[in-house]
Amino acid sequence: MRQWALKVIAVHSSLFLLPAVAALVFRESVRAGDPAARRLAMSWPDNLYDLVFIPHMDDRLDELAELAEPEEWTYRHTKTDHHKPILFNYLRYTYRRLAEEDKIVVADDGTAIAFNTGLVTPSQEPIFCYCTQNRLSDQEQPWHFHAWRRKGEYDLTRFSSLPEMAHYFDDPSLLVLDTRRELRVNVEHIISDNRERFPAPYGDMPDYQLQTFLKGAIDNAMQRVRRNYKTAIPQYYRGRIQLLLPLCLSQPDVADLALVIERHDAFYRVSTCLTLDMAYNNARQLARPDRDWLQP
Repeated sequence: MRQWALKVIAVHSSLFLLPAVAALVFRESVRAGDPAARRLAMSWPDNLYDLVFIPHMDDRLDELAELAEPEEWTYRHTKTDHHKPILFNYLRYTYRRLAEEDKIVVADDGTAIAFNTGLVTPSQEPIFCYCTQNRLSDQEQPWHFHAWRRKGEYDLTRFSSLPEMAHYFDDPSLLVLDTRRELRVNVEHIISDNRERFPAPYGDMPDYQLQTFLKGAIDNAMQRVRRNYKTAIPQYYRGRIQLLLPLCLSQPDVADLALVIERHDAFYRVSTCLTLDMAYNNARQLARPDRDWLQP
């Protein structure tokens, strides 16, 4: 069992008969600046499934999808072993960001945790993941998934402060492509690293022929975003905000791939291209993308 898990269990099991006292002592230690308690408060693992035992995950995903606003959570083009793969990945990476920000909240009595999924019901009520102590001896995670809970439900009264949503950026200008800046493109690099992502017949073309198609598609994408700034869709990847543009190789109104653009101090740089399922997966982390060209 991981060291952090042992620490968490030690704190919450040392006074199982008096969980409220244990939680109070721990919270007061953090508030008083005790280094060990503060480190423990920040020691959420990167992986949700190292923290929480979630049995029958497919059923849990169905329950969450049913509770949340209607949305398409399956890939359109990519085969995968995961049930509702977009939702599966959304949940994993939302949790990871919340762990980085220390936004998983422990109940006042120390016997439950919760985090904000970032999803809402059709009535715009926030949805939380609510977990209780794991008492299964054959599972090492300290917490056991209990239910998805709406903001107004009774279980969440155990928390004096409800968990906040994940936060991904401080500068809103990152979400818009400034077309006045230079765009630097290495077409040869994009092709050599991502040829398998190009659909037929482009993936089998000679390099020079494919370069010609790709340069034209990039020019068209830039013209499109100049006319409509919403064409550039933000995505969150490895701690950075990037922008996605449509690469239309066959038809002017149908994207075949997504171009990934990263911002530098004085210019933009094309870093790679993604399949549409990959692009939607990354973009959905921030918000449901506009259906102008990127759809699940």
